[in-house]
Amino acid sequence: MKTGKTQLLKPALFGVIMLVASSLHGQQIKPIKSGYAPVNDMKVYYEVYGEGRPIVLLHGAFYTIGMNWGQLIPELSKTRKVIAIELQGHGHTPISDRKLSFPALASDVEGVMDYLNIDSADVAGYSMGGSVAYQFAIQSPKRLRKLVIISSTYKSSGWLPEVTNAFKGFKPEFFMNSPFEAAYDAVAPDKTKWKTFVEQMIAFAQTPFDLGDSNVSKISAPVLIISGDNDGLNKIELAKTYQLLGGGTSADLRPMPKSQLAIVPSQGHVSLMMQTATILAYMNSFLN
Repeated sequence: MKTGKTQLLKPALFGVIMLVASSLHGQQIKPIKSGYAPVNDMKVYYEVYGEGRPIVLLHGAFYTIGMNWGQLIPELSKTRKVIAIELQGHGHTPISDRKLSFPALASDVEGVMDYLNIDSADVAGYSMGGSVAYQFAIQSPKRLRKLVIISSTYKSSGWLPEVTNAFKGFKPEFFMNSPFEAAYDAVAPDKTKWKTFVEQMIAFAQTPFDLGDSNVSKISAPVLIISGDNDGLNKIELAKTYQLLGGGTSADLRPMPKSQLAIVPSQGHVSLMMQTATILAYMNSFLN
């Protein structure tokens, strides 16, 4: 039975990878500044675009800045200072022997902000980057203005069982010779580390996590949650998350909550991130 599931998972995963490759293009503009921030005994890569109120962008697993945010950065940077970060082992940021954890990754984000003299910022995260963003909100609340979570959760049970089962079936060979590897090869400081990076990421994806309901309920910043109706998130748990953030009330009988929930119809986890106009409209309305 396990073999059969694995055989089904591999072509499905490659279908997702090809969807990413065909629909998410490289960045349309060049950063006004880029480089490495010395953070937690590592070098974390960042890019800066535009001027204005800062917003930090955190990508999903295996993504680079361009793959994840290439369509949104040109629009956001028209009115904002956009700081896009590549997390540990991703893109330009070298792989590290440090065990991947959400507290460590969130600490890296704060370190980049320190390096760039950013006192506080809006933060937007997609997928794994959304989980990092939740952790950032929990451990660095004074550095956060508003939070945008796109197709992500703060605990393993926030995903549907079929998604967590898919994580368990991940194997390094699924990612070899893929568009993800090509994107890595294009910018990674050491291309020979690809397999090691994939193995590290698979172990991370297969480790259950829970940042805590009580911690999420204490997030004081307004939060915008954007989810596809079929993006793999458990919508019952998502509704509970929104309630923890003060939502799910009757705005006709009491004040409108400061946090917002948007469910985008007919969208999966990958396709949701391709809805540039929709995501931009939600983000601009919420952040402004």
